[in-house]
Amino acid sequence: MDEISNFLTNMDWDGLVTLLLRLAAVLLCIVIHEVSHGLAAYWLGDNTAKERNRLSLNPLKHIDPFGALMMLLVGFGWAKPVPVDMRRFKHPKSGMALTALAGPVSNFILAYVALVVAYFSLGLMVVGGAAGAAAEGWLSFCSMTASLSLGLGVFNLIPFPPLDGSKVVGVLLPDRIYYKILRYEFAGTIILMALLWLGALDAPLYAARSWLANLLDGLARWPYYLIAG
Repeated sequence: MDEISNFLTNMDWDGLVTLLLRLAAVLLCIVIHEVSHGLAAYWLGDNTAKERNRLSLNPLKHIDPFGALMMLLVGFGWAKPVPVDMRRFKHPKSGMALTALAGPVSNFILAYVALVVAYFSLGLMVVGGAAGAAAEGWLSFCSMTASLSLGLGVFNLIPFPPLDGSKVVGVLLPDRIYYKILRYEFAGTIILMALLWLGALDAPLYAARSWLANLLDGLARWPYYLIAG
């Protein structure tokens, strides 16, 4: 949000570059998340996403405009859901749970990879004495990708329809309740939008993201120590 207001108010070109890097990070996180859903479903026997070209790396296939805007502004959001026909799974509920879980897990992996790459790059910069706008921009992009990817993964694990978390915990529910919940996903979307806009979820989401960020950051430092000592 600060990057947008700075550029519009002051014509801050550095802010514009930061905004573009953040936008690129948002698109990367969304594509990884949704393609992972589609691949998981495909491997479990449902080729609906493949038939509808949702295994594509083209961000335009996956963007939900409002969800992407929320990611850009507050760091938490969603993408256009990948179509899944759970009737094609050998075990419908568990297949749906694994497909849903694939999205957030892929975001946590992406966040870790982004941090490893950032520390590896930083180590090379320290040893080689490299610096400058390009180097700083690259480290900023890696940091944004890690933060936004964690935000997307954490938000989607909330066990509330239509988010992925509801389908993960749904495997534990009786069929009667599970399928009734699926019918009210649209109402759940409206409620979630309102809660996000009002900031009601900010504290728990930021706490969860910060905890995961600290954990992954500690695990990702080894390239820097290896290179720079």
